[in-house]
Amino acid sequence: MIVNLYVYDEHQCDPKKCTGRKLMKFNLAQEIASLRRIPHGAVVLTPYAEKAISREDTKAALAHGLVVMDMSWNQITDFPKLRSDLQQRALPYLLAANPVNWGKPLKLSSVEALAASLYIMGIKEQALQILSKFSWGEQFIKLNQEPLDSYAAVRTSAEVVKVQMEFVPPERSE
Repeated sequence: MIVNLYVYDEHQCDPKKCTGRKLMKFNLAQEIASLRRIPHGAVVLTPYAEKAISREDTKAALAHGLVVMDMSWNQITDFPKLRSDLQQRALPYLLAANPVNWGKPLKLSSVEALAASLYIMGIKEQALQILSKFSWGEQFIKLNQEPLDSYAAVRTSAEVVKVQMEFVPPERSE
């Protein structure tokens, strides 16, 4: 099982540190130059989605692809409006392992977001493959092993959100 991965790049981050560009360089993802070019029915990762990524998204991702919006966390309030035919999904609570945001909750790089989504949907081999291109990639799985396995063990978005509460520190759950 291989999911077509897509990167919509807003060119807001340092090109040398951009994980989306590195995935495209290794032909592990394709660039989408315009929001209109996102495949109909694709699963799009957005921090503003009402549903969390889960195993129930696997079929849509396999059929239409998985899209990451490669943007700077510093400019996330400028997130573009997406078409209604897209499956918009948020990631559950995870910690970043990338050098820029190491240990910060929810501030994942594009490759971490894609890998987490693939892992949660049960496509672990592809998740590990894309992370292998980064010296810190394996650390992302190690740092998040327990939550990733727990999210992957349940089927629905609602179950992922419920399981997530086991990993959110008490001061963040308010």
